[in-house]
Amino acid sequence: MIKITADSTCDLSPEILEKLNITLTPLYILVGDEMFRDGVDIKPVDIFRYVDEQGKTCKTAAVNVYDYVCFFEDISAKHEAVIHICIGSGFSSCYQNAVIAAQDFDNVYVIDSRNLSTGSGHIVYEAALMAQEGLEPSEICRRLEELIPRVDTSFVIDRVDYLYKGGRCSGLEAIGARVLKIKPCIEVIDGKMTVGRKYRGSFESCLEKYVKDRLFGNQDIDYSRIFITHSFCPKPTVDKVKEAVRRYADFEEILETDAGCTVSSHCGPYTLGILYMRKSKKEKPMG
Repeated sequence: MIKITADSTCDLSPEILEKLNITLTPLYILVGDEMFRDGVDIKPVDIFRYVDEQGKTCKTAAVNVYDYVCFFEDISAKHEAVIHICIGSGFSSCYQNAVIAAQDFDNVYVIDSRNLSTGSGHIVYEAALMAQEGLEPSEICRRLEELIPRVDTSFVIDRVDYLYKGGRCSGLEAIGARVLKIKPCIEVIDGKMTVGRKYRGSFESCLEKYVKDRLFGNQDIDYSRIFITHSFCPKPTVDKVKEAVRRYADFEEILETDAGCTVSSHCGPYTLGILYMRKSKKEKPMG
């Protein structure tokens, strides 16, 4: 009777959401004067059409307090407890708003994932598994807080013009990246987004180097699951990434998911990341 819910930014597939009985609350996407609900009224392909074909700017907006109150009111009445996992507080005010809304309910727990996309998705997935095991809400929350710092999230971006339009890089950097064929790796570290290694060459060759950099010789990987999350990448490209993942690591599950509107609006099409968990301290070898 413990219900797991999350913000739409967790980017879990409909199949996973159904299998694990997870319910999402959508963020908002602003396109000019129009407002849409992420994954409900608008899809990533719509964003690319608005930006690339119509020259519009797309922005994201947090779930507001009233929306959370309505959401929690409905779900909390049907379950013993509700554990809601938010997009990281460093990226959005969703967590702050959810905490305020949850004050009206004695059985709603709010978790700051300190992450985004399937980085948050790992937290949501693990929470759902624990709920199925019948763990107490307080124990689930305790375990999630221990897990949050262990999630490894990164993406390689093919086009930096979306970052430029969103004010996340300068015009000079955008021009330089295009001319030099630079594909930056964006990482989430301590709940914040930062630029990691910058790759050069074709998108596919950069992805091969990126996967090797993240996985080869890495002794700190929890091999239970890895997400390959991407925004509008062609199937052959994704298949090559899967082959590279299998070449450099032996995960029990390789799950492919589509990046939702939040990642897509900030990073654009042809963005791909591999997201996995690191070992807990007790699992790491001594010495």
